[in-house]
Amino acid sequence: MILGAATMRNEMVRLPFFLEHHRKLGVEHFLIVENASDDGTREFLADQPDVSLWSSKRSYKKSRFGLDWLTWLMIKHAHGHWCLTLDADEIMIYPYWDTRPLAALTGWLDGQGIEAFPAMMLDMYPKGPLGEQRYEPGQDPTEILSWFDSGNYVIQRQMPMENLWIQGGVRARCFLRENHDARQRLTKCLWSNGTAAMSMSIQRMGFCRVGSTVCMIARGASLPRVFCFIRNFLIR
Repeated sequence: MILGAATMRNEMVRLPFFLEHHRKLGVEHFLIVENASDDGTREFLADQPDVSLWSSKRSYKKSRFGLDWLTWLMIKHAHGHWCLTLDADEIMIYPYWDTRPLAALTGWLDGQGIEAFPAMMLDMYPKGPLGEQRYEPGQDPTEILSWFDSGNYVIQRQMPMENLWIQGGVRARCFLRENHDARQRLTKCLWSNGTAAMSMSIQRMGFCRVGSTVCMIARGASLPRVFCFIRNFLIR
């Protein structure tokens, strides 16, 4: 079984497409921690037959931004399964994703003895000022967020597992131009071993073999509601 794991708060706008897209890829069940939502997220998720739902009103920040919650769930429930870890504003794609199911990819990875599969996280944004576009629940976000930085990425190969560390993109161009060491890493992982969740960080995956085939997480944080989200995030 292929699982999906996520932590989210007030994601009712994004949830319909997020779930539908990854169901079509082949995610069979979702492990989701809902963090004190008040926009209908909890109720919507509770009605989904393929979602196991946990709720917490505790601090997202003090849980290491949800890392502790997902780590526990993956150790308890994801051992022996491929598990895709995502945020609600992220969409996974891979070569031939529109014609080949995720199970074809994980089957190939199993045949190669690969236990973890990194994906570059690509920040998408709209044309023109943020906040001027209108997004409807269930809509493909790439219809609005159709732009991304194609250059200015720094790629390093880390030893001893030879996994890639990727930094850059619009974050570096707009916000961190003078502090290259602070550029946020742009990687996510698809895990096959529940014990890998104890790290949940690609730079510390010293106990599993990491794949190198191209995979992408399209990240759509710049939908019109992002400014409200950032304000609430900083408070939490």
